[in-house]
Formats: sequence, structure tokens, C-alpha cells
Amino acid sequence: MQTKTASVAAVSASVSLSIHKGKTKVLKFKAENSNPITLDGETLENVESFTYLGSIIDEQGDSDANVKAKIGN
Repeated sequence: MQTKTASVAAVSASVSLSIHKGKTKVLKFKAENSNPITLDGETLENVESFTYLGSIIDEQGDSDANVKAKIGN
């Protein structure tokens, strides 16, 4: 994942785009590798879940958290 992150950063920079390190989060799905992901020497924050387009996505890759949030449990 570190290699892919560095690759995205390099391609972005080549077209004058930058990745905001403070807004970039890492969510690992069922990952065995717990190494931190860095961008320009800064470690990116790991999160257990996040909301994307109104749906909750978590480390398990399932929709349990999203369903519970929708029904209020």
C-alpha cells in the first residue's frame, strides 16, 4: 500500500496536484500488514471507519455499521 500511495503522489505532482496530508486517512480492510503509511515523510492517520457518499465504510468491509446507523441502533 505504501508503494501505491507514493505512486499516486508522484503522478499527482506531475500534473501539479497535491495530496492534503491532514485530510488523507488510511482504512485497511482485513489487512495483516500493520506498517504505517507515509506521505512525504509524514505518517497518515489510520481510521476504523469513515463515511463516503452517505454510507459508512469500516475495516470489516461490511455494511453492519451503516445499517445500524440508518435504523438508529
